[in-house]
Amino acid sequence: MKAKAFDKKFDDDEADIIDDLDLSTTKRINQTQKRVNVDFPAWMIESLDKEASRIGVTRQSIIKMWLAERLEEAATSKAR
Repeated sequence: MKAKAFDKKFDDDEADIIDDLDLSTTKRINQTQKRVNVDFPAWMIESLDKEASRIGVTRQSIIKMWLAERLEEAATSKAR
């Protein structure tokens, strides 16, 4: 598909344009994974597991969510 045709399809709000894209080589900037090991006290693991179960996510997900929230807060307060 030529760029003009793609642009027109997008501008005209035609159906999904995702099928017209080659996503096989896409990368999310700053989203590469890097494994780290962190030791937590048993009480903290128990609390994490309870909260993760309560909201229906994994322990890893809740740790990531909470860290992301805290880092965003820190960045916001630093920007002020």
